[in-house]
Amino acid sequence: MAKVEVVMPQMGESVMEGTIIEWAKKVGERVEADETLLEIATDKVDTEVPSPEAGVLIEILAKEDETVEVGQPIAIIDTEGEEFTEDEEPAPEKEKSADKSSVNAEKSKVKEEEPEPDISAEEETLEDGDKGERIEVVMPQMGESVMEGTIIEWAKKVGDSVEADETLLEIATDKVDTEVPSPESGILAEILAEEGETVEVGQPIAIIATGKAASSAPLKEEKKDSAASSNGSPETDQTDAGSVANSTPQRIGSDGRFYSPLVRSIAKEEGITMQELESIEGSGKDGRVSKSDILSYVEERKAGKTEAPSEEKSSGLQKPVPESKTAAGKKTISAGELNVSRPHQNMEIVKMDRMRKMIAEHMVRSKQTSAHVTTFSDVDVTNIVKWRESNKNKFYEQTGIKLTYTPIFIEAFIQAIGEFPLINSSVDGDEIHLKKDINFGIAVALGEGGKGGLIVPVIKQAQDKNLIGLANSVSELALKARNKDLSPDELIGGTITLTNYGSVGNLMGTPIIHQPQVAILGTGVIEKRPVVLETEHGDLIGIRHKMYLSMSYDHRIIDGAHGGAFMGRVKQLLESFDPKRAI
Repeated sequence: MAKVEVVMPQMGESVMEGTIIEWAKKVGERVEADETLLEIATDKVDTEVPSPEAGVLIEILAKEDETVEVGQPIAIIDTEGEEFTEDEEPAPEKEKSADKSSVNAEKSKVKEEEPEPDISAEEETLEDGDKGERIEVVMPQMGESVMEGTIIEWAKKVGDSVEADETLLEIATDKVDTEVPSPESGILAEILAEEGETVEVGQPIAIIATGKAASSAPLKEEKKDSAASSNGSPETDQTDAGSVANSTPQRIGSDGRFYSPLVRSIAKEEGITMQELESIEGSGKDGRVSKSDILSYVEERKAGKTEAPSEEKSSGLQKPVPESKTAAGKKTISAGELNVSRPHQNMEIVKMDRMRKMIAEHMVRSKQTSAHVTTFSDVDVTNIVKWRESNKNKFYEQTGIKLTYTPIFIEAFIQAIGEFPLINSSVDGDEIHLKKDINFGIAVALGEGGKGGLIVPVIKQAQDKNLIGLANSVSELALKARNKDLSPDELIGGTITLTNYGSVGNLMGTPIIHQPQVAILGTGVIEKRPVVLETEHGDLIGIRHKMYLSMSYDHRIIDGAHGGAFMGRVKQLLESFDPKRAI
């Protein structure tokens, strides 16, 4: 028997002790290496403690709510042990083989004596071949650089049936939001990670039961329901359940905020209801209630400075509706939302959604990283406009793609980058990384009407594509963005970006560089303007299609002369576009 001590971990230089919030495993249960063994809290952080080895938890040395010094043993794991129940003692190694036959005999006697099948007997029968499988669903790898994902919403509840490849849940990473399909058909037997929880790639997030294991899953729920109904009237039970749900601190509140185990533990000890907990203003990230916030509230409540919010009477069990989903009291704002209603009060606070916060963080980080400079060119795109108008129908008939200005512009940008390769680079410390491939990023609206915010999918190796290839890539990526169907690999590796603020009628703009790139191009609205034209007969005034082109670049490596020369070359290529060019 190889025994391994689990000790209270060091959760920071100044942290000398930790409090055990909850054991995820019981004595006798098996635990895998790196699987969550318990949850602890310190005055700095709440965290889960993984098991150092795979084995059986044979002894818990520190109970829940007990405070233990760093380095002190809190549990013992037997790496060669077998599972047992808490009222049983693990058999010594020498006795196991000798007692195996007698144990089996005892089990046989029990089966013969008991006319009604119990749970343990049922499990043994199922283990013989009819039980089916319990399949782990893990957090998927959503791109090479993505190491974790956040669960946005479960599409199924525990006990619900799910088909293979049917959407099981929706997750979010720092690259993309996506739906996760079920790997098998069966019953969702267990949810291991709640909504709003961030989970590392490869970690289990749910259990799908198949075969008889699946058929038995909903029966347990039915037994619970029947037992509950036999203990009292439905109305009484519903009212009691509602009050319990309202009083017991939950992991995720109706306002969408996450409450840590430490905060919930303090709330439970102090008799703070869920309704009270949600009324506390949090000072942490995303308005989260910290340890100091709840302790301050407790002190104020004891001093009589604050009153607990009155509980509304309910006729039955109702799911709380987050204020963010109500029309009257909107508390969140989508990343690209435009129709924000005027506040009724002098000031109204709205929460950013996850995408809005990500965009904000990226923008601020870029400004802090790069020395931004923006230069402008006034480009005559009359030849391009005339050519597109003459060929867009023919182009669609031949390719099935609507011809826009974007691929035409990108084609010219790629040609100019070939002559100015420094534009297609990145900075790493004191090194400049020149890129061979031109991976062209396009800033596009995410979701219908751009309500999902802005995202930058990438056309990989754009220098190898002709106009039709570029048009196809632009169209495909834009469609995927609107349908929120982009893969993480389509969002990484960009070397330069184009944003089109002219699509909403803007003349010009100063776009922010998409890190770690060193330049971003922007195209304004194309409009007819009177222009002085130089001819052999003298100066004339004509009507031309004009567009402002801008480029923000990183002045750390690109000087004004270099950036200006590049823009001049792009202007020349666009203005000299051949109006008689074949498709």
